[in-house]
Formats: sequence, C-alpha cells, structure tokens
Amino acid sequence: MAQNEWILDVLSDLNAFAVANGLSALAEQLDDTRLIAAAEIASLKNEARAPADGNENRFGSNPAGFGKHQHA
Repeated sequence: MAQNEWILDVLSDLNAFAVANGLSALAEQLDDTRLIAAAEIASLKNEARAPADGNENRFGSNPAGFGKHQHA
C-alpha cells in the first residue's frame, strides 16, 4: 500500500541523522527497522493482490454455478 511507504523515507532520514551524529548503534537499528518495514509493506501489497479463496481470479465465472457449495 503506497500510503504506508512514507515511513521508509522517515526511517532513511533518521538513519542519515544517526550516521551524521556518530550514533552508529542507532543507525544499525534503523537499517534493520527499515528492512522490516519494507518487508511488511511488501507483504501487505501481496495480501491485497491475493484472491481470498486461493483461486487465480476470485471474480471470474464459476462453471458449477453461482455458489461454491451447490450440489446437483
């Protein structure tokens, strides 16, 4: 979700501040935090793209009829 990606810029700015001011332990932690944030944001994007029922196209036509649980 693009709405969450701003946090990556904030973490980069904080990291630059830490490096510029000799806060090396903080800079390392911020690097790790940025990686975790990027991974979680990517995960959210993948979840948003994945169909709820595991099918490739959750809005496509169902050859068995309208409901998944219909029996002939």
